[in-house]
Amino acid sequence: MQYAKIPEERTRVLIGEGGKTKRYIEKKTKTKIEIEEELITIDGESNESASLHEWVAKDIVLAIGRGFNPAAAMKLLNENYMLAVIPLRDFAHTKKASVRIKGRIIGEGGRTRKFVEQTTGCYVSVYGKTVALIGIYDDVPIAKEAVVMLLEGSPHSSVYKFLERKRQEQLEDRRRAMSW
Repeated sequence: MQYAKIPEERTRVLIGEGGKTKRYIEKKTKTKIEIEEELITIDGESNESASLHEWVAKDIVLAIGRGFNPAAAMKLLNENYMLAVIPLRDFAHTKKASVRIKGRIIGEGGRTRKFVEQTTGCYVSVYGKTVALIGIYDDVPIAKEAVVMLLEGSPHSSVYKFLERKRQEQLEDRRRAMSW
């Protein structure tokens, strides 16, 4: 059995229209999800794979709770995808500082967030007191490093160059692997 806590306003998104989203998660993960305000209980079937299914369902619930739409959260059904959550309290100690660093991650007109998403292939959600990422295992650490660089005050141009360099390195690695 797994437990998750999500903001009450996100439980409606988790449930979905007529319970559709919740039922879909339960069906795909072979779990039963119980919702009591902000506390979510996830219970798997009683077999060896139940624990893994519970963890996947928990990550999907947490992703929805961190502001992702259900379609993005469902990417976590693919074993090559992962969720990473970065707490902003580690970088901002006041509400004003929190708003400022959220703005750095989002960027003017959403430009920075969009650039991180396009160069890494990861989904980025800035919600509440966290920044969350969903993506392929190889890509999430790169996106996370870029976000942390922004949170620590690195210039946007340095972060963009870092992301472009990492993307180029990945492309070269893939080319080399295909030439074998």
